[in-house]
Amino acid sequence: MEQIQGLDKKWYVVYTKARHEETAECHLRMKGIEVFYPRLFYPVANRRGRQLFPLFPSYLFVHIDFSSQEYQRVRWSPGVKRFVGFDSSPAPVESKIINFLRQQADQDSRIVAKSTLRVGDEVHISGGPFKGLMGIIQEPPDGKTRVKVLMAILSREVQVEVPLRYIDIGWVAAC
Repeated sequence: MEQIQGLDKKWYVVYTKARHEETAECHLRMKGIEVFYPRLFYPVANRRGRQLFPLFPSYLFVHIDFSSQEYQRVRWSPGVKRFVGFDSSPAPVESKIINFLRQQADQDSRIVAKSTLRVGDEVHISGGPFKGLMGIIQEPPDGKTRVKVLMAILSREVQVEVPLRYIDIGWVAAC
């Protein structure tokens, strides 16, 4: 009977209370619910020292049989506000979407962000001894979260290594 019930399982989106994704995830897992909580990992910490952020803030994915008691266990879990759907009926998410996201993520549901910096891009230095100066990317960021930048200093071009946190850059999910 367990396998037959497993065939009726689908992925649904759960809306959580603000900044309670981890609370909801923990309680759902303790109830035996399969949860997918994708997070984006930035190699460089923000001003608060954070590197891990929800890919979809206030949303989790749960894999349940909607017609079973699992629906009620999810609905009344701490941190959960409601299911996402249409006309007050939860709408399932296609498995291929969840599978695609899971393929991008590691075993802890983290998707590593990569820098959008390219060789030749002009960047603004926002901190450190070169604050306020402009430079040109010579090499993409290395594993130590530093980037080589060509700068015009004292009427000549000098290559310097600058921490990524001092460069205004964008990030995308690494695929």
